[in-house]
Amino acid sequence: MGKIIEILSQYGPDLLSGLFLTVQLVTLAAILGFLLAIPVALGRLSKNPLIFGLTSAYSMFFRGTPLLIQLFLVYYGLGQFEFIRDSILWPILREAYVCALITFVLNTAAYTGEVVRGGILAVPKGEIEAAKAHGMSSFTAYRYIILPRAFSICLPAYSNEVIILLKGTALASTITMMELMGVSQLAASRTFMPIQVFAIAGILYYLLTLTITRLFALLEARFTKYITHAR
Repeated sequence: MGKIIEILSQYGPDLLSGLFLTVQLVTLAAILGFLLAIPVALGRLSKNPLIFGLTSAYSMFFRGTPLLIQLFLVYYGLGQFEFIRDSILWPILREAYVCALITFVLNTAAYTGEVVRGGILAVPKGEIEAAKAHGMSSFTAYRYIILPRAFSICLPAYSNEVIILLKGTALASTITMMELMGVSQLAASRTFMPIQVFAIAGILYYLLTLTITRLFALLEARFTKYITHAR
């Protein structure tokens, strides 16, 4: 216990800073990834061969390759293209934070796209037919009926994806980012107490997981409330 107190006294602020950066990465990647996942899911349901092929190729690549490789490809790979280095975006794209965020967004969007696609396919046919019977266009039906219903259906599966995303952010430490895992590795190397340091990090990740689970439980209660009352 004394060693843990010593670690917290020396690296407590750094661990909190790393924790905040981890939360920031997860929050931004989850929001942006979900927004990107919607067109990916619609593309995977499209009858247009080109749209279906492009979205399927994107989904299969990011679901079929390790996140670590994707992270290295973005972080080390973007600088290999001269037109990117010469562009006005290079000062931003060369930052580890931006590269990590781009990778996490693209990765989680591929998985979330499948979750959303499954939710759309699970929407009761009767609700879709009722929307058509009321003269709704496809866009209006998706906006007011299909997508909100699909969101409520896929919430449990999406909560698992966000938790996986949380654990995936630990890989950001491999590209010099000082998020929770990066700070933990630094503290472990300096204190020579890896068990205690990583135990603290594990507890913090666990508390974040509990927080995500609780937030999604509240969302499920909110979005499925009308279904429960209907029964």
